[in-house]
Amino acid sequence: MGATSSLAVVLDGLSTVGLDTGCEHGVPWYVAQLGGHLMAALADSGRPLSDGLEQALERVAAMHPTCDLANPGTPSATVSILRAGAEQFDYLVLADSPIVFERNGEHLVKTDLRVNTVVPELRAETERFATGTPEHTESVRRMVTAQRLTRNTAGGYWVAASNGEAANHAFTGAVPTAGISAVAVMSDGASRLVTDYGAASWSEVFATLRTAGADGLISAVRDVEATDPDGVRWPRYKRGDDAAVAFCQIS
Repeated sequence: MGATSSLAVVLDGLSTVGLDTGCEHGVPWYVAQLGGHLMAALADSGRPLSDGLEQALERVAAMHPTCDLANPGTPSATVSILRAGAEQFDYLVLADSPIVFERNGEHLVKTDLRVNTVVPELRAETERFATGTPEHTESVRRMVTAQRLTRNTAGGYWVAASNGEAANHAFTGAVPTAGISAVAVMSDGASRLVTDYGAASWSEVFATLRTAGADGLISAVRDVEATDPDGVRWPRYKRGDDAAVAFCQIS
């Protein structure tokens, strides 16, 4: 995660579940490098967000040319970018880390859920087993193996990886600043309190962010997950996912 007075970037590295990536560096390295290059590329406030992302992707790819960047499991990440301007917020989302705008007590969610449309039968299979069991672990590996074959392909879903082309498949747009009181940029490990668990409303999430900050929200997510450690009530791929939140309060 990175932020300035006008820019917020949240990246969420994709789990490899122990599968080969063809890269000697790993996902944490990839996310760190992409974040740094992305912040630098968007230092020009007039540059389109997708252009900045494309440049960052290409520059990180050039940093490890001896790795197998054609491997379908090459290190990758979701990307969410928010940039504040005088009259509008520009946003970019690539995969399922949402940006949520609060206006007059209502909430506008910008996200990219294309990953949910691929290999639905294998997604359903993982939900049959308790989280952490050998059966669950193996079913997740099968699902991720199949997902990788659709990653960054037509008809599949798109993430930041080794090819700048992914930037052209991000969802982008602008939201007028008028009436916006706050914006949250978060990984799906934080947003699932609302989207997956239904344990809070967006209004409650924003109230928590105002009073307890990002740490308070993430603690609320962990408290809910602790009531269902085996994923029986809320089937999921692991007990708790990495969580990051950037919160911008205007009023």
